Amino acid sequence: MKSDTVVIIPTYNEKENIQRMIETVLAIAEHQFDILIIDDNSPDGTGDIVDGLVAQHPDRVHIIKRAGKLGLGTAYITGFKWALSQGYDYVIEMDADFSHPTDKLYELQAACATGGADVAVGSRYKTGVNVVNWPMSRVLMSYYASAYVRLVTGMSVRDTTAGFVCYRRQVLQAIDLDNVEFKGYAFQIEMKFTAHRMGFKIVEVPIVFVNRVLGTSKMSSGIFGEALFGVVKLRLEAWFRPSKFKRKN
Repeated sequence: MKSDTVVIIPTYNEKENIQRMIETVLAIAEHQFDILIIDDNSPDGTGDIVDGLVAQHPDRVHIIKRAGKLGLGTAYITGFKWALSQGYDYVIEMDADFSHPTDKLYELQAACATGGADVAVGSRYKTGVNVVNWPMSRVLMSYYASAYVRLVTGMSVRDTTAGFVCYRRQVLQAIDLDNVEFKGYAFQIEMKFTAHRMGFKIVEVPIVFVNRVLGTSKMSSGIFGEALFGVVKLRLEAWFRPSKFKRKN
């Protein structure tokens, strides 16, 4: 039986994590989650590992392979469009490296399915700072980046750069996905800000974020730079191009 919820997981060189991640999500008892992997031609064989799991679970595990590294934002846009075409009611973003707690997937989905939220954010900062194994410099950078985003955008969301998010399909249908501009951290901010400007209800579900143990982080200074200047651009667009934030019919 097909699930009403799909978990989208972008991958690039995640062979150490991907099989265990998929098997963990498939085993969640509270709710059945389907999985879509967006793999950017990982040279370490991540896509081949997923192919094997697709063969074992053809109705629940799916993969889209892209030609190369095209950016996190474009991976999610590809996944969103696929999820809408397949009729899913709830679409969840999640990392492959276990930094996002799989035991919070059901709570995140339920916030939208039964809790009245349109967007549910797995939040590191809802109840303080809940980050494990990050150097203090990165914790401070991330925390104050979210504070900066709140100040500029007027959103009340405390973890504006979070990448563990559940969307109701109505939100993704309302946003013009072809006009989403950013690829890194700013993509996460842009999606939340657009939903906020469109009047959708955003809630935060507290999580503990654990830095990856296996594999290599994809974070870079360029991603932070995009977010820093992208936030100002979003705010200016809200003032001077309000039509961008009108819901699609």
